[in-house]
Amino acid sequence: MSKLKVCAARPATELVLYFGSRAGITSEKPFARLKTAFPNATIVGCSTGGQIRDDELIDDDIEVVAMSFENTRIGLASEVLASVEESRQCGCRIGERLKSADLAGILVLADGLNVNGGDLVAGITSVVGPEIPLIGGLAGDGSDFVETLVGADGAPQTKLVAAIGFYGNAVRFGHGSAGGWDVFGSWRTITHSRKNVLFQLDGEPALDLYERYLGDEAKSLPGTGLRFPLEVMDPENPDRKIIRTILSIDRDQRSLTFAGDVPEGWQARLMRGVFDHLVLGAKDAARQAKRGTVESFNGGRLALLVSCIGRRVLMGQRISEEIEAALTELGEDFAPFGFYSYGEIAPQADSRTCELHNQTMTITTIAETAAV
Repeated sequence: MSKLKVCAARPATELVLYFGSRAGITSEKPFARLKTAFPNATIVGCSTGGQIRDDELIDDDIEVVAMSFENTRIGLASEVLASVEESRQCGCRIGERLKSADLAGILVLADGLNVNGGDLVAGITSVVGPEIPLIGGLAGDGSDFVETLVGADGAPQTKLVAAIGFYGNAVRFGHGSAGGWDVFGSWRTITHSRKNVLFQLDGEPALDLYERYLGDEAKSLPGTGLRFPLEVMDPENPDRKIIRTILSIDRDQRSLTFAGDVPEGWQARLMRGVFDHLVLGAKDAARQAKRGTVESFNGGRLALLVSCIGRRVLMGQRISEEIEAALTELGEDFAPFGFYSYGEIAPQADSRTCELHNQTMTITTIAETAAV
């Protein structure tokens, strides 16, 4: 049974985030209860594939985080998508509503099944500029993939995108994203694709290549695809590497459908998961994020962890190891919270380009400077 624990109301609270299972945030009606406790706060949340609270992964309780700021203001923009094809235009509209000379960063929560996350991120970035960090993720539904929900100062619903803008020069963000997957095979050129559907690599049917490399494992596709994602790279910007997870296959067209776009002309190579390396990836993400918090800060420091449901499914009971590794690296100065998602939004580790990621652990630290 889901449980919502509401802490004592604080008049100064400006932002409240909540994460829970689809059933939990529907039956517990967290928005109504949180609005009573925090009447002056902006309240945003989503369904997930599991919540991160301190060093634990929880499924039953609803995680709630209340934030107040001294020198930072926030703004909320939300949109309901009519169709997946409108994702980029939706991002542009959100970007226009949040754009400002003092915009410092944007936290995005979006429906995980009815949004093209890559187009959404590209739309926002095209308006606010590539230097503004985007963080957050796509809502989850455990391993059911039936319905995902987002709430933006209202009851959670489907097809909703919510974005919170942080404004001013006091707020600071540190970023980290890493996968920890091993690569195998050589780079190949994506010679035929359409959005997130991959038809050919080096002129060869994509499914043929997977079947040859995976051998007997290929018989269980797309299920085994969680263990064998694809790394794609922009040849004009080799630092821009993104991991993509298989969602489905079409044996007639010999194609693969991924959880994010796989652009024609990009390079691609197969990857496979090794538990210990995935744990090290989470630790690396924490190390990157921690580097962004070297100043003197006023008040508490938060660490938002957004990891992929695919990592949880693959690692099973060992998933706690990646959370523990990340928190050990962060240290006790950060209060951690977060969730398992259907796609992670964060700056890419090397290029710093904001992307939709799959199969990664992304970590963002949030704090205010002591003096502005």
